[in-house]
Amino acid sequence: MPDSPTILWFRKDLRLEDNKALEAAIAAGDPIIPVFIWAPQEAGDWAPGAASKWFLHQALKSLDASLQEHGGRLVLRAGDSLSELRTIFQKTGARRVVWNRRYEGPLRELDASIKKALREDGYEVESYNSSLLHEPHTVSTGGGKPYKVYTPYWRRVKDRPLPGLAEPDFSKIRFPGSYPQTTALESLNLLPKEQWYRKFQPYWEVSEAAARKRLDNFLETSVRDYSEARDIPGETGTSGLSPYLHWGLIGPRQIMHTLLSRHDLRAQGPQVYAKEVYWREFAYNVLYHFPHTPDAPLQEKYADFPWEPDAEALKRWQQGQTGYPIVDAGMRELYATGWMHNRVRMVVSSFLVKHLLQDWREGARWFWDTLVDADLASNTLGWQWSGGCGADAAPYFRVFNPMTQGHKFDPEGDYVRRWVPELAKLPNKYIHEPWEAPDGILQHAEVDLGETYPEPIIDHKKGRERALAALAELK
Repeated sequence: MPDSPTILWFRKDLRLEDNKALEAAIAAGDPIIPVFIWAPQEAGDWAPGAASKWFLHQALKSLDASLQEHGGRLVLRAGDSLSELRTIFQKTGARRVVWNRRYEGPLRELDASIKKALREDGYEVESYNSSLLHEPHTVSTGGGKPYKVYTPYWRRVKDRPLPGLAEPDFSKIRFPGSYPQTTALESLNLLPKEQWYRKFQPYWEVSEAAARKRLDNFLETSVRDYSEARDIPGETGTSGLSPYLHWGLIGPRQIMHTLLSRHDLRAQGPQVYAKEVYWREFAYNVLYHFPHTPDAPLQEKYADFPWEPDAEALKRWQQGQTGYPIVDAGMRELYATGWMHNRVRMVVSSFLVKHLLQDWREGARWFWDTLVDADLASNTLGWQWSGGCGADAAPYFRVFNPMTQGHKFDPEGDYVRRWVPELAKLPNKYIHEPWEAPDGILQHAEVDLGETYPEPIIDHKKGRERALAALAELK
C-alpha cells in the first residue's frame, strides 16, 4: 500500500524539533498520524505524579497546537498501548509505526514486547533515540561493567562526538485526510481534583517555544556564573529546564549544541553546566543497568537500615513545618511552584533521611508527586545520593547542617524570607536559627516560637548523633 500512513507514537518526546522519530516519519513520505496514548498503569508503581501530570496536560495541548500549525493534529487515546496501536492500524490502514525510546525498566520491557508483537503482526516498527546524548548500552567501563561513579563516567563520555540534531523537513510533512477517533484531553483526567496546581501555574509556560526561550535566556544571562550561582536559591541561577527535558519539550542534544555554539566549555560556568547535563545522562545509565533502584538501594547493605518511621515527622517535613527555616523554605517552594532549587533539594533530603531517620523512599515518593520535573532516573539517583545508598552517593555519615547551609547559600536570608514570611523581620544573624535570637529581637520581629513558627522538630546535634548511631547499628 504505497500511501498507507505512518503512526508517530509520542511518549516522552513532546516536541517537533530534534525529534528522530518525526524525522524518520517525514522521510518515509507517507501521511503521518501523530498519537499519544495515556497508559499510566504500564509504568508500574511509578506512574506520573500529580504535578507531572499537570505539566503533561499543558505539554499535550501545546504539541497539538504545534501540529496544527503544520496542518496536522494529535490523536489522544487511553488504555493498553498495544491494543490501541493495533486498533489504529486496523482503522487507518497504516503499515508502519515509529517512536523514540524510553529507558525506565518497565517501559523499556513493554516497548520491546510491543515491537515484537507488532512485527509479528506484519507491521514495520522502528525506534530512535531523542532523549539522551549517549544511550546506556553504549557506555561501559574497560571491563564491560556499568558505571556506578560519576567522574569516571564523565571522563568516558565527555570527549565523544556530540550526536547530531534530528532535522525534520517540515516542508515535506504530510497528514491524512481523516484521523482515527481521538479522546478529549480533559477526559484523560490529568489535572488533579485538588487544584493546588493553580498556585504554580504562573511559574510555568509549557511549550516547546518556552523551553527554547528558557535555554536562550539562561545561556545569555546566567551560564557564565553558573558554577557559583547554581548554589544560591534566592537567585535565578539555574536553567529551570528539568521538566521540559523530562517530557521532551527540549532534548539534551539541543541544549549541548546550543551551549557549544555560544560558549567555550573551558570556561568554568559552561563546563559545570555541561557536567549537569551529563549527570542526567549518568542517572539514566544507573537506572537502565539497575532497574530495581527506584524501590531498593543500589548498595545492598543499606537494605536493612534501621529507619524510624514517624508519620507526624514526615508530615511536618512535607508541610514545611520542621522549625528549620532553610528546610521549610524549600518544602514550601516545592508545594507552591512544583519545583525546588537543587541546593535546597540536597538540604531537605539530607534532613529527612538523617535528622528525622525517615526512609529515603518516603521522600522520593513525595517529590514524585509534587515536582513538575519528577523524573525516575534523576529522582532515584538524587534520593539514593542523600541516603548514602546509591551510585556515587554522599557517605551517610556526612550530615548536612541546615544552619550552615542557610548562612552559606542564603546569607541575606532572601530565600527564607520569601517562602517563610513569618520570619521576614528577623535580622540576617538569626534568620536561619531563630531559636538563638534573644526574646527582645523575637518580639520585635513578631516571632513567637511554637506559635507563629514551630520550634525545631529535633535538636541538630541530637539528630546528627542519632543518624550516626543508626549507621553504626547497620554496620
